[in-house]
Amino acid sequence: MMSSEHDGQHGEIRGEAGTLVLTCAEPEDLAPLAAALAEVLAPGDVLLLSGDLGAGKTTLMQALARALDVGDDQYVSSPSFALVHEYTGRLPMVHMDLYRLDRQEDVEDVGLLDFFDRPGVCVVEWPELLGTLAPTERLEIRIEQEPPAARRLTLVPQGMSWRQRLDRVAARLAA
Repeated sequence: MMSSEHDGQHGEIRGEAGTLVLTCAEPEDLAPLAAALAEVLAPGDVLLLSGDLGAGKTTLMQALARALDVGDDQYVSSPSFALVHEYTGRLPMVHMDLYRLDRQEDVEDVGLLDFFDRPGVCVVEWPELLGTLAPTERLEIRIEQEPPAARRLTLVPQGMSWRQRLDRVAARLAA
């Protein structure tokens, strides 16, 4: 992973123990990350987005949808009440929000695990509720707010495929 620091449009970029850590000063700074992720995404990928309310999870999802050519006619919003939104782009996207669920068993009971077997990309907000149901191969993205408006993103690859692809994401952001 990257061992150097880079200050520029994307804020600080550095790698630690297989992770990629970014600091974004503005929400617009999430677009380069989304574009770099879109280049390495493949059918069946799962991204887990965690962070407090208002941290920027849905903003990152919107940037990722644009990077995957989801049309402007498909409004990307948080599916907090519907649990799932689906979008059509270069890769189909499923956007899940588990915020309203109470336990891991609820994820199974409402059939959300079936979305992991679809040929697109699945993005899950509030993935803590997956518990042991989280797929083995996944990219975890943790978003933390840093006053006044900055965001610290920590990308943690789970599985060999994501470790290799996260190196490519880091290289693109550093370029």
